[in-house]
Amino acid sequence: MTGQVRTVDGRVAGRRGQATRQKLLDCLGEMLSSSPYRDVKVIDVARKAGTSPATFYQYFPDVEGAVLELADEMAREGTELTGLVSGRSWVGKAAWGTSEELVEGFLDFWRRHDAILRVVDLGAAEGDKRFNKIRLKILNSVTNSLTDAVKELQSKGRVDKDVSPAALAGSLVVMLSSVASHQKSFQGWGVKQAELKPTLALLVHLGVTGKKPAR
Repeated sequence: MTGQVRTVDGRVAGRRGQATRQKLLDCLGEMLSSSPYRDVKVIDVARKAGTSPATFYQYFPDVEGAVLELADEMAREGTELTGLVSGRSWVGKAAWGTSEELVEGFLDFWRRHDAILRVVDLGAAEGDKRFNKIRLKILNSVTNSLTDAVKELQSKGRVDKDVSPAALAGSLVVMLSSVASHQKSFQGWGVKQAELKPTLALLVHLGVTGKKPAR
């Protein structure tokens, strides 16, 4: 945790206060993994953290406010996804490795943050601009880098000049996020992770390079 942590009324929280605040967030995160977002109440979070609702309200205006804090933390961590594309090669055999690692990293990020991402998707779908902003921040960490990669390939004549880099990158990233958020559904259809990952990597490779992978 960096920078000053303040209470709802603007006071700077001390070390114990910061620890209590973090414990409340950790407990909330655990509860979101096992309970529907709408069912999580302040009193339940406080009880799980071994404190009182009054203490919870010192740090957060409500459950939604605390969820937004968790989502912001996740979005900051999401900037790591940029490294899955930025500076990577999309030419020859290296392009297949890049495609595989992008898919692996993307699915792994979604699995690790499944509970909070479900809440973010729900809020964004309901038109909440705060959640939509967080969702876009996560997706943009890949979309922008992928757009630059396609532009570079275009400049070298490896991708058709009529292709829209932003549209292509955005489409691929939305596909990845949709599949990532429905991984359990694929299991219900009899699709194993071992089958899903190379299939997604193939689609990414074809989308970016326009060619079958050289393996």
